[in-house]
Order: sequence, then C-alpha cells, then structure tokens
Amino acid sequence: MNQHNETELLHGAQELNAGILMEIYDLYRPGIFAYAYRLLGEANRAEDCVAETFTRFLKTLQSGGGPTNHLRSYLYRIAHNWITDCFRREPMPMLELDENFTSQLDDRMEKLVEDNGEINELRFALRRLTEDQRMVITLRYIEGWETDQVAAAMKRPSGAIKALQHRALVALRKLLSSIEVTDELST
Repeated sequence: MNQHNETELLHGAQELNAGILMEIYDLYRPGIFAYAYRLLGEANRAEDCVAETFTRFLKTLQSGGGPTNHLRSYLYRIAHNWITDCFRREPMPMLELDENFTSQLDDRMEKLVEDNGEINELRFALRRLTEDQRMVITLRYIEGWETDQVAAAMKRPSGAIKALQHRALVALRKLLSSIEVTDELST
C-alpha cells in the first residue's frame, strides 16, 4: 500500500481516485471509530458513524466539494456532526443503578460496574455540554489533539479554542459534581 502525504490524499480524493479513497479510509477509520465509540459507547453505533462519515465525505467529493486542507479535521467534523445529530434525536440516558443488583456482585464485578458507571457518567456529562464544548474536550483530552489541530477542525483561532476549552472544563466539572451529589443523595 502506498503512503501518500495529505496534499496527495486530498488531490486524489478530489479526483475520486479509488485507491486514494481506500487509503484515506484505511488511515482514518480506526481513529474515527474510536472517537465515536468513546462518545456513543456502542460498537455498532460507532460503525454506523464511520460508515456515515465516509458516505458524506464521498457525496461531498462527488458534488465537487470537500476539504482543501486538514483532511483529518474535516472527517472528524463530519463524525462529530453525526454524533451530535444522534444526541439530539435520543432522550438523555438515565444513570440510576438498582441497589439490590450492586449488593449481589462480588468485588471484581462491583469494581467493573463502578468503572463503567464512571464512563457512563462522563458520557452523560459530555452530552450536556454544548456541541462546541463537547468537541473541544473530546479532541483535546480523549483524542489527544494539539490546540492548533482542534482550531483547524473547528475553523477558529487557537485563542478562541483555549477559551472554549477553559469554559468546557468548568462546565464539565460542575456537571460531574452534580452527578456525584445526586448519586450520594440517592444512596
């Protein structure tokens, strides 16, 4: 398999070169799947997100559009928009656990449920952030992107991304604190 640089990938994509399109898919599919899985928590839905991301990308290319730079950022933006649409269509999940269920578990299983509960609480809190806040937190802290990469994906200056990141972290801390307080009150 050839390894092309981003400029070559973008040029080949614009020409609808099947080999280049497959290379783009092979290169970015794992990261987009992981991104979607972290936010959605379900492998099947993450696969749906990957499929829809590349379908939308291909349709845009076929109509003469598409990115002229920052290919990865462009694809993640498509995935992010699809996930946001999913969140809008679905009700917020409930985070309550039945006390009888947890009391019957052994220590290992209880730890697993606790860890899973924390992940679900984080997903719940992320869903309550604004779309832009969720994208900044996810790309910076879950995907490990640099500020300038997030700025390119969101088409904003780096300073605006840093300010948005700060507001998002404050909001996320408040949301997670309120979830913890609610959990303590219910026990």
